[in-house]
Amino acid sequence: MKKKVIHILIFAVLCVPAAIICYPVLFAISGVFMSQYELKQYLEPVLGGADGMARWSMIPQIPTLEPLVKLLIDSPQFFVMFWNSVKLTVGILAGQVLVGVPAAWGLARFSFPGQRFFYTLYLILMLMPFQVLMLPEYIVLDRLKLLDTHAGIILPAVFSTFPVFIMYRFFHGIPEAVLEAARIDGAGNFQVFVWIGIPLGSAGIASAVILGFLEYWNMIEQPMTYLKTKSLWPLSLYLPEIGLEEAATGFTAAVMMLIPALLVFLGGQEYLEQGIAAAAVKE
Repeated sequence: MKKKVIHILIFAVLCVPAAIICYPVLFAISGVFMSQYELKQYLEPVLGGADGMARWSMIPQIPTLEPLVKLLIDSPQFFVMFWNSVKLTVGILAGQVLVGVPAAWGLARFSFPGQRFFYTLYLILMLMPFQVLMLPEYIVLDRLKLLDTHAGIILPAVFSTFPVFIMYRFFHGIPEAVLEAARIDGAGNFQVFVWIGIPLGSAGIASAVILGFLEYWNMIEQPMTYLKTKSLWPLSLYLPEIGLEEAATGFTAAVMMLIPALLVFLGGQEYLEQGIAAAAVKE
C-alpha cells in the first residue's frame, strides 16, 4: 500500500512538468482551429503593438478549418518549403550514413597509428557549435560555388561528427569473439563489416538517423546563413516570416511541421533512447 501511494505521488509530481512541456503543443493545436479575427484579438498586444496583455483560450470560440484550408490549398509556397525540408533532411541523413558508418566502424574495430588522436579530434569537433565553424564553412562553400544551393547545406552536414560518435559506441560494443569467428570461417574485413558489423550495429545507425532527423528537420541557422533565394528555403524559415496578419496560417504551419518529427520520434523512440544512453557513456 505504501509503495502504491509513493507511485501515485511520483506520478502526480511528474504530471506537472509534463503538462508544462505539452502546453505549447496544445497551444499551437488550438490555434489551428481559430479564425484570424479571434487570433488577432488574443495576440495583438504581443504581435501588433496594441495596449494591454495578451490572452488565450484553449477552446476556440467559433471552431473553423479555414486556416488549414488556406495553408494546404491556397499556399503553394508552403509545399515548396516542405519539399525543400524533405530534400535537405533526406540528403543529409543519406550522406551521414554513407560516410559515418564506415568511419565509425574503422575507429571502433581497427587499430592504427593515431587512432586515439582522431577519435579525440572527432569529440572536439562535435563540441564546436555552428557559430564557430560558420565563417570557415562560408569561405569554403563560396570557393566551391555552393552558396545559395541545397548542396551547400547538405555537404557540411554530411561530415558531421555526432553520428560517428553515436555509431562508434554500438560498433565498439560488438564482442571481438563474434568477429574473430567470422574471420576463421574465411570472411574478409569487408564481409565482416557488411554481414556482421552493420546488422549488429543497426540500432546505433537507426538512433543516429533519428537524432539527425530531429535536428536537421528543424534547422534554422545553416539555411538562414547560406541560402538567400527564398524558393530554396526549408519550412523552418517559413514560420519566422509570419506576422500577426498571418497568425492562423502560422499556427497551422507549425503543427504541420511538427507532425513528421512526432511520427519519427514515436516510431523510433526505442532506438532514440539507446542512442542517448550510448552518448552518455564515458569512454
